[in-house]
Amino acid sequence: MKRYVILISGRGSNMESLLDAGLPGSCAAVISNKPDATGLAAAAGRGIATTVIDHRGFASREDFDAALATEIERHAPDLVLLAGFMRILGERFVRRFEGRLLNIHPSLLPAFPGVRTHAQALAAGVRLHGCSVHFVTPALDGGPIVAQAAVPVLAGDDEASLGRRVLAEEHLLYPRVAGWFLEGRLRLVDGRARLDGEAAVAGALHAPQAG
Repeated sequence: MKRYVILISGRGSNMESLLDAGLPGSCAAVISNKPDATGLAAAAGRGIATTVIDHRGFASREDFDAALATEIERHAPDLVLLAGFMRILGERFVRRFEGRLLNIHPSLLPAFPGVRTHAQALAAGVRLHGCSVHFVTPALDGGPIVAQAAVPVLAGDDEASLGRRVLAEEHLLYPRVAGWFLEGRLRLVDGRARLDGEAAVAGALHAPQAG
């Protein structure tokens, strides 16, 4: 059976959507860089091993990355899923897990990388916003996109209302893509995401609806 590890920094809503989805594999551990991440209790309540690697206890980003990588490898995962993990990972770490490291980002990449994506979208006046699942590379939010889901930006939206609709799509999209990988259908080949041997299409999987 395939094994996966989930990395979180906060409440873990995407983590819970992955665990609720009945993925074709077992979650070996949930790891957080923050000891007060509320998602840890949710994972422990499901009988899943949890670990904290507190980034504040390390002298450098490289030292933290090395400790995190060692803890991940202890569980021998086939896949590592970043689910609201709010730390930039260095190139050495990313290369170590290349091809088995996925992230979900709350924008239609390549638009609005980084943080506060909903505010960025509102400031830009876009009509569509959404989320993207991508393989992680050393370029921040710049890895090959696997799939995206779009939502409309509505009149009167603020960060909170837009964020809620995007998050609902994240909870549908991420388990679907993780399932593809664990089923052996999704791979990173020559720097491109390939689904069932063909180039993955990064278009919207859910048609935007008003209201």
